[in-house]
Amino acid sequence: MKQTMGNLTMVTQFILLGIPHTEGQQTILFFIFLAFYLCTLLGNLLIMTAVVSDSRLHTPMYFFLCNLSILDIGFSSVSTPKALANLWAQSRTISWGGCMSQVFFYHFLGSTECLLYTVMAYDRYVAICHPLRYLIIMNWKVCTILAAGTWITSSFHATILTSLTFTLPYCGPRNEVDYIFCDIPAVLKLSCAETSLNEMVTMVDVGVVAMTCFLLILTSYVYIISAILRIRTADGQHRAFSTCTAHISVVLIYYVPLVFIYLRPGSRDPLDGVVAVFYTTVTPLLNPIIYTLRNKEMKAAVMRLMMGGGEAGGEA
Repeated sequence: MKQTMGNLTMVTQFILLGIPHTEGQQTILFFIFLAFYLCTLLGNLLIMTAVVSDSRLHTPMYFFLCNLSILDIGFSSVSTPKALANLWAQSRTISWGGCMSQVFFYHFLGSTECLLYTVMAYDRYVAICHPLRYLIIMNWKVCTILAAGTWITSSFHATILTSLTFTLPYCGPRNEVDYIFCDIPAVLKLSCAETSLNEMVTMVDVGVVAMTCFLLILTSYVYIISAILRIRTADGQHRAFSTCTAHISVVLIYYVPLVFIYLRPGSRDPLDGVVAVFYTTVTPLLNPIIYTLRNKEMKAAVMRLMMGGGEAGGEA
């Protein structure tokens, strides 16, 4: 739908073209997306329930993991329900407000996740480099402030990016977004105004947040690895490093698609849309799997929960 303003036809809704070269495969894509979405919801809800119900996991590390699970549910829900509706109804339209909401929540939750990974790296740094002072430094007040800070800071970040994107004019007949959901690079292509400044601001904004977080995470792990190497026993080194491997894995899974989509100026690669699907559909499912499989405490808590013995008291 388009609205005429003067000599211009202003776009009031967009068409999501979805994954390229998948014509005629809507049914199978619907069930694939549905399976991923349901598994994402189940996996992250399982982690949250296990952490809340098992007093052994009432620690800062698992408090932040609960925040990550909430983010993964939200992140997947930004695009997947709309994609499922479009595949089922064979309609790819999305309203102006719906498109704006997707852009805002995508960057709000994505930025929060980036900041949360940094906070989780700091938590591991304190736990390994200052173990005797861990519970003093990472007390519940500090943990709450750090978690709340990630959400609040990201809301401002997303508001700025969304405002910059949707204050531009969008004129017909171009209203086809070559993504499965609305995101800034794909939407900016449709503007009838000059977008090079917006593209540069978006790249710098996303890049500053992402690279600052990455450098802080990297710095934390330099100190962590240094501390682990000073541990005299191989068993002690293994136990210390095992508490970090899940976090390292999810950070890598987060950053590789981020770099591919946003940190390449002027990119128009059609693979961006495929990578974005992986980023919003597969990654939120991988996080709970990685944390469950690579963390003995988490694996044991999930098993106790599934066997009906979630709350077991025990040592914190």
